[in-house]
Amino acid sequence: MKSSMHASLRSLFWPLTFAVLAGVTSLAVAREPQSLSPEQARKIVAPLYEALNEPSKKDVPKLLSQATNPDYRSCSTNQDCLDRTQLAGQFKVFGAIIPDLHWKVLDVWTSGDRIVVRGEATGTPVKPLFGAPPTGRSFRTISIDMFTVQNGKLSSAYHVENWAAAIDQIKAP
Repeated sequence: MKSSMHASLRSLFWPLTFAVLAGVTSLAVAREPQSLSPEQARKIVAPLYEALNEPSKKDVPKLLSQATNPDYRSCSTNQDCLDRTQLAGQFKVFGAIIPDLHWKVLDVWTSGDRIVVRGEATGTPVKPLFGAPPTGRSFRTISIDMFTVQNGKLSSAYHVENWAAAIDQIKAP
């Protein structure tokens, strides 16, 4: 009887061990934020980039509200940040300076609740751009945006654009 009981317990040992380990593993995984897929990330950021395409012709505040949380912060340095209302105003200023402004999403990477976008901005300024007078010449420059997502919307952004290269491109030859 003793040996049959031991055999029964032994036959249950490995299945129970695997079941417990599987449960522990799934609990550990459940605690870590699941990464967004690139497709999910593109869908989340799409209204923001739509707002950057010819922004003088768009309802920028509406598009930003579709993409961002009410307390969204957009930072161009580690200290200089705009709230959503200020950002909408900035987009409109860029639209007045560069009426044909277009911003393309070239690559998207995700990790947990983070989205990184490599983008490209193009346009032809009709007013001074960062002090550089308009010349009729166009620019094409890179942007890198790192977003954090909360509740399915963007909660913050840190971004870098190569405006120095853009200004060099529009200068008179």
